[in-house]
Amino acid sequence: MTLNEALLARLSEWRPAGAGRHSMTHTAAGWSVALAADRADSLSCLVWELAVARTDPAPEGTTLLSWATAVTARVTGLMEPLTVHEIDATRGEAVLRSASPSARADALAYYEIRLHGTDRAVVRRFHGSKAKPGREQVAFALTHEVLAKLAADIAG
Repeated sequence: MTLNEALLARLSEWRPAGAGRHSMTHTAAGWSVALAADRADSLSCLVWELAVARTDPAPEGTTLLSWATAVTARVTGLMEPLTVHEIDATRGEAVLRSASPSARADALAYYEIRLHGTDRAVVRRFHGSKAKPGREQVAFALTHEVLAKLAADIAG
């Protein structure tokens, strides 16, 4: 079973009880997926953070740049396409962001995926204002299908 199929099946069964942020972890096809969500129902989640980590070593020849480039090409289910924003080889981190943030009035919102080495990725969404500096993390809604595809696209 692929990561996409396994995660989609797990999400369709997941029914967190009570208010507040809930978390779920699922391992399949050489990857571990950790999800933190403010809400979840039978079709979608209000995602706070999605982390995808390899449980096996990265394929030989995989570099931070090659993984970052591949992720930006594969991830197509988000509201904005992604671009490689920064590669810090010294720290072993890459930052991928929305190529063009969504704008509403003076507010901007964008996705950010941080790659840690060649074995871990964390997806978050941020909101900022053109009028004042800084940003804040915000939850974002994804259907189970899009969420499972996103994790699988990151995994490759």
